[in-house]
Amino acid sequence: MAYDLEEQEQIATFKAFWNRFGNLIMWVLIIALGSYAGYNYWNSHKRTQAVEASALYDELQNAVTANDNAKAQRIAGDIQKKYEGTAYAPMAALGAAKTAFEANDLKTAKAQLQWAIDKGNDEYKAIAKLRLAGVLLDEKSYDAALKLLNEQYPATFSAEVSDRKGDVLVAQNKLAEARQAYTAAYAAMAKENPGRQLVQVKLEAIGGTVPADKDAKAGETKAAA
Repeated sequence: MAYDLEEQEQIATFKAFWNRFGNLIMWVLIIALGSYAGYNYWNSHKRTQAVEASALYDELQNAVTANDNAKAQRIAGDIQKKYEGTAYAPMAALGAAKTAFEANDLKTAKAQLQWAIDKGNDEYKAIAKLRLAGVLLDEKSYDAALKLLNEQYPATFSAEVSDRKGDVLVAQNKLAEARQAYTAAYAAMAKENPGRQLVQVKLEAIGGTVPADKDAKAGETKAAA
């Protein structure tokens, strides 16, 4: 097939371009395709891990319900070892800590809660720290509990942190400080929170009074006007 002069020039230009950049283009394509394949494999791997971890976590929940501490610890260990990168790992640690605590195995409970603190996201860390503070309270390790409660927490946990501080301070017979903590917890809780009534009972039991709700104050001011 004959080519005219213009077509021959275009072919010559393309050949020159390919001779100069062909290898580079091929490597870029290979890397891009490899990255895409790797990305798809990683997503598929994560989905598979999540499904497998979910099945194990269901078994763990059954063990927790049955108060089978040995089984709960074994399953939690498997999840933490094989599926550490999933959300089920810190969830498993919290569940295993619960069965250990109820079995009076405080050493294991603390180890599981510490695992969740070290490996979990901010929410799981906060839950684990609050529960660990409760274990330390039971052990009468009051200073260690308060130190843990004085660490940084997400703002959404402010009420729970203040409430737990109040419990520790009451155990230390520091009632004035405990009243401040319970008052802060009560004020931070929404009205519909079922824990609010319990905080009120604890506050009044040590001679405190709950602060008036802002809405109630606003209504009284409006009525007086």
